[in-house]
Amino acid sequence: MDKKIKSYLTHIGLFIVTLITTTLAGTEWSTGKFLILGMKPEDFLFGFNFSLPFLAILTVHEFGHYFTARYHHINVSLPYYIPMWLGFIVAPSIGTMGAFIRIKSQIVSRTNYFDVGVSGPIAGFVVAVFILWYGFTHLPGEEYLYAIHPEYLEYNSINEAIEAGEGTVIFLGGNLLFDFFKDHVADPEKAPHPNEIIHYPWLLAGYLALFFTALNLLPMGQLDGGHVLFGLFGTKNHAVISRVLFTGYLFYAGLGWITVDDLENNSPQSLAFFIFNLAAYLYVLYLCAYSLFKDTRTRLLYATILLTIQFFAASLFKVEGYPAWIVFSLLIGRFIGIDHPPVVDNRPLSLGRRILGWLALAIFILCFSPRPLIIEGL
Repeated sequence: MDKKIKSYLTHIGLFIVTLITTTLAGTEWSTGKFLILGMKPEDFLFGFNFSLPFLAILTVHEFGHYFTARYHHINVSLPYYIPMWLGFIVAPSIGTMGAFIRIKSQIVSRTNYFDVGVSGPIAGFVVAVFILWYGFTHLPGEEYLYAIHPEYLEYNSINEAIEAGEGTVIFLGGNLLFDFFKDHVADPEKAPHPNEIIHYPWLLAGYLALFFTALNLLPMGQLDGGHVLFGLFGTKNHAVISRVLFTGYLFYAGLGWITVDDLENNSPQSLAFFIFNLAAYLYVLYLCAYSLFKDTRTRLLYATILLTIQFFAASLFKVEGYPAWIVFSLLIGRFIGIDHPPVVDNRPLSLGRRILGWLALAIFILCFSPRPLIIEGL
């Protein structure tokens, strides 16, 4: 088989599998039914209300990168879609780990890095805004939720049923743009309770698109936002700003992980667990600092200082961060890298590109949620 045809079949095959897995995931979130627990063919078809808009945003994002790279004569692959579905173990997922394009040639220009980095998030963001607008202007009536939660019929209203509910509650943390649509675009009589947004596939697809846009636009390392930061401020300033923002991000993530309350029980078992937890978390912070500093001693010192400040801040002020961000911090600090690759052509950006860069950072602020997914009752 021709090598090019084999490559095309790989891309198409991954897309089809990802379409299936995201459709299954959309059905699970929307209806609460799993493939091995009550899912019917009509339920699966309903899942396309999530998979199609979500993959549309993801595809536009990746092709934004792709076409910009081709415009600059950069050798680049078509998008690789990554399916991931956990329905066989009856666990919610979104059906995919995203998609990526593979750069096959060196990028030699600061401008080219900026253009390739900024094009994907902005293209996907535009589509996400339209999808959110459609979702919030085409909300179903109360009968939609009653069909998913027939137990709510025992109460006088959906809000009363939710307030009286027991068990695990999953809801989405707000961000500026999503909250704007919810408060100013949606019909107040049809606007869903925060606990129920996961059952609205268009809203869930739009929210997840904003979430991943914010992740990509984090202004640090070699993320899309890191390319924007590099384009705006150059190599040296990127290194400083990226480290400061990464430290703040990691500091917030780990707040409350270890506090003085963990020592309330003076039993030997409790003390042993505290010491183990402390050592394990210190090691995680050390790994997060891997690309920040070259020598082991500086990484360990950085991790120790950060842990100490987090411990006292959380213990004294009773504040909590968002531990899930630690995983992403580890991905950035240990694997992606905090510094930006050098370029041969380091000329500053044009005025138009600088304006576009600041627009991208504003989009990041609009899309970022400090606590994007909150689970209570586990």
